[in-house]
Amino acid sequence: MFQPNYPKAALGLEKEFITALALQKEGRGRYGLKQAATVGMPVHLLNPSFTEKNIANPQEMLAMLEDVCVRAGLQKQKRWSVCLPGNTARTAILTLDAEPVSKTELDEILDWKAENGFGAPAAELRLSLNKISPDREGKTRYFATAVKLSVIDEYESLFETFGWQAGLILPRALSEANWLIDRNAQTDSLLISSQSDGFTALLMRRDEPVVVRTVTCTPEETDDEIYRLLMFYNDRLASAEGSYLEKILLVGKNIRPARIREISNEALGQELIVLRPEDVGLNIPVGQLNFDELAAPAGIAVYGF
Repeated sequence: MFQPNYPKAALGLEKEFITALALQKEGRGRYGLKQAATVGMPVHLLNPSFTEKNIANPQEMLAMLEDVCVRAGLQKQKRWSVCLPGNTARTAILTLDAEPVSKTELDEILDWKAENGFGAPAAELRLSLNKISPDREGKTRYFATAVKLSVIDEYESLFETFGWQAGLILPRALSEANWLIDRNAQTDSLLISSQSDGFTALLMRRDEPVVVRTVTCTPEETDDEIYRLLMFYNDRLASAEGSYLEKILLVGKNIRPARIREISNEALGQELIVLRPEDVGLNIPVGQLNFDELAAPAGIAVYGF
């Protein structure tokens, strides 16, 4: 109950592709691909959305899931961790203005803040709330993730058809950010996870998110938005907290590492270290799958160890 045994196999679902994989341990903090495959998705089959229907054709989606599992040699796997597409979930840091006097009041306040932050009644959401460190003023904070029940039901209905047990279901960016967790880190790290309509950014301080931003923008606007994000960090967090940003993890084909180094030098006065898969502990055989497709499902599969 207190130390759940998560699966070592994971699915990563995205609009453009599905990935199925299983990890193996290759040393302390290092993992390799035991089995893995990625299959491209038909156009319009999966339309990730927080509010609207996601899966256009459940039967076709079942066929895609079966195909990727067979290609990965995981067709007999029944226990999975699952990464949902980025746009299906919303994340936020909820800050309490005053300390509640009771558990009932705390629940009511968190529900109210979730409704305002996510734009849907708490009764319609599957909420995950994790208490994190207080802010600079000592106010209590929670890291919140929300998925609409109607949306998560679409995916879970598919898994039930196969008799699968989905032991852990997380949105994409949260799974990718797992590669940055380091309880002993003396510096901050940043995840930039690109999506078709922008990107999600998570600033990690040791094992906690400090800033969460989902930015809607065109590909041409991405560089400017990342520059603004780094300037916000430099103005509001770096000097005030006595910490500084050193590393950045980029996931997505639309973000160029060389350009990010230039932007970070302009905004922070130093180039950020752009992390490679081997830097975060994932060994990917040369010429096979790429990190953009593996980062989220491999990140969530690590919980199995």
